[in-house]
Amino acid sequence: MGIAIMTTLTSGIYSNMSLVRPDYFFISGFSEMPFSKYYFVFLFFIYITSVFGNSVVFIMILTDRRLHIPKYIGIFNLALADFGETNAMIPNLMKTFVFDSQSISYEACLSNMFFVFVFSGVQSLTLVVLAYDRFIAICLPLRYHVIVNNSFITAVLIAVWSFSTALISTVVILITRLSFCKTNVVKSYFCDHGPIYTISCNNNSLNSFMAKVCTATLIYGPLLAIVLSYLGIFFALSRITTWEERLKALKTCASHLLVVGVFFLPLLGIYLAALISPLHPNVRIISTSLSYAIPPMLNPFIYALNTKEIRGVILKMLKKRSTVMAQDVMK
Repeated sequence: MGIAIMTTLTSGIYSNMSLVRPDYFFISGFSEMPFSKYYFVFLFFIYITSVFGNSVVFIMILTDRRLHIPKYIGIFNLALADFGETNAMIPNLMKTFVFDSQSISYEACLSNMFFVFVFSGVQSLTLVVLAYDRFIAICLPLRYHVIVNNSFITAVLIAVWSFSTALISTVVILITRLSFCKTNVVKSYFCDHGPIYTISCNNNSLNSFMAKVCTATLIYGPLLAIVLSYLGIFFALSRITTWEERLKALKTCASHLLVVGVFFLPLLGIYLAALISPLHPNVRIISTSLSYAIPPMLNPFIYALNTKEIRGVILKMLKKRSTVMAQDVMK
């Protein structure tokens, strides 16, 4: 494939060191996948559903003062990260389908990498914050309102955004020190960090190290923190005498546990499968793209169906709308 050969690379001199940078990268992800157009249609459905669902969550939490409490500030932040990740990833994929264009400029590629990973990192760390909220609510119920308040949770979430932004900024900046003199073909479905730094032709050991740091701090670390928080919750529940009270307390964690499972289990499944045997490129691309796309679509529905307060707000909105419609008919 002529476009896959680095005949279009341009050279630049930066700080007395010659770096070879491509004008563009070629995202090869779905180019060799049979029936890929049907998958793009499915992704478009996911995109519309995600944007609609998370927008509804925004509106409900912003407009109903009863939801202006720490737990729902965390849920709002999760919806914001879901909304951002969906818009950072899927529109670029749809551009490939609609315009049959798999090339992306060097600068746009780094920008795409930054936003996808920042929003994904915020999702992961926000789930830790929500786990902490449930831990304090169940293990220290009498001190909950003293320890967890709106100011505290807002400060923690600002720290989450700052940390994720700083970490991913470092990762992206380090890409700019790499030369690409062999190929500009990225074997992924977006400007993924690993497939990009591994095609460089100079020393990428620092990039490899940062990839491991990101995996540890944004996947394994958060998952471990959530597991430890739930071990504490289960220990606290074991000290409650009646099963009814245990189930009532555990029910408040149901939505969070489902969201954690939807976010982490697909990623862990991919990593474990890759350790057992090499994955076919198409299998890896489909599985990883779904693991990024599905959680933002499902999260709003999980919270809507499993959270009493949000269900109440939805019913109130529907009842108000039906009343207005009935009045219009009577006129």
